[in-house]
Amino acid sequence: MTDYKKDFPLLKDSQVAYLDNAATAQRPLAVLEAEKDFYEKYNANPLRGLYELGMEATDRYEEARDTVRDFLHAKKSCEIIFTRNTTESINLVAYSYGLNNLKAGDELLVGIDSHHSNLLPWQMVARQTGASLKFLECEMDGHFTEEAIENAITEKTKLAAITHVSNVIGRVNPVEKIIEKVHGVGGVVLVDAAQSAPHIPIDVQAMDVDFLAFSGHKLMAPMGIGVLYGKEGLLDAMPPFLTGGEMIESVTREGAVFAELPHKFEAGTVNGGGAWGLKAAIDYLNSIGFAAIEEKENALTALAMEELKKIPHVHVIGSEKPEEHNGILNFTIDGVHPHDIASILDGAHVDVRAGHHCAQPLLAHLSVMVTTRASISFYNTEEDVLRLTEQVKKIRRLMGYDE
Repeated sequence: MTDYKKDFPLLKDSQVAYLDNAATAQRPLAVLEAEKDFYEKYNANPLRGLYELGMEATDRYEEARDTVRDFLHAKKSCEIIFTRNTTESINLVAYSYGLNNLKAGDELLVGIDSHHSNLLPWQMVARQTGASLKFLECEMDGHFTEEAIENAITEKTKLAAITHVSNVIGRVNPVEKIIEKVHGVGGVVLVDAAQSAPHIPIDVQAMDVDFLAFSGHKLMAPMGIGVLYGKEGLLDAMPPFLTGGEMIESVTREGAVFAELPHKFEAGTVNGGGAWGLKAAIDYLNSIGFAAIEEKENALTALAMEELKKIPHVHVIGSEKPEEHNGILNFTIDGVHPHDIASILDGAHVDVRAGHHCAQPLLAHLSVMVTTRASISFYNTEEDVLRLTEQVKKIRRLMGYDE
């Protein structure tokens, strides 16, 4: 297997087995250098200065937008809105589309596997509009049955907010099928792609999705840069989420004429360095290719599951098939709290996440309160995985169990 750690300054000389990639990814040198390059060579306020440096900053910012358009296979660059993260992107749609288009008697459909960031905004919309919030329920292995989809989507379904890949189970959801069904009753669909964008290819036109959101930091880009894709017609009809500088065409004492897309939704000074870093992250991912990424991550996931299944008292949440986890392995150990598991693993320089993973309704649905999550990226190695599983073997004994 190719060792990609050499490309990552934090990892290449570190003893850490970093297995918290679902929370945030590490940054390759190419991304760090790109952000540094922006501030050393192009540091001016994008979209504002008519002098050469200002125009160069604008060119870099818009070039980054074009790269994201190509990455998502969007039709136009104006359909790409830069935000801070997935959370802000979803809130933008909730406030700007949801509050202005839903009413009492309408139904909002949310997957039970949603991250809180794709649940709380819709709870707010339901409260303020009188719309009903419904859940699409999954099976214990995380998959949505045909029957569940058919029963959840009705003539009243006006918006569905669906997770592409669960940050707890790792399963790829049948978003195309859900989109087709929701469109058939006149509704729109938002897809949370925070966990899928770094690992599998996305084509928004082939999906026919109305809105799609992801975060740069999970895709090896700087923190503080995110993306909202929206169909041009929908975005055009939506009022701004935030108002202020740069998102206007003109202002009078009485009101304002808002700027055209995409700038209508990018109020204030934009994150030019973050956008340029996101471009570098996408270029780096493309240089490797999703086929190689999926092959490496699936092989490491299969190895981890194989070893974890050999250990008594360890239970992996979700599917029995490694390829249905997309690098995300949530597990429990009988009699040991996940916080203790994470602390013990940290002592062996293995970084994992413990808790409810911002998905409490899903965990309650699965009848577990908290879990330990190891999440794998293509730059992880067999050594990382085996260190995790070797340490897991010792945990119950270290906690005082006589085994």
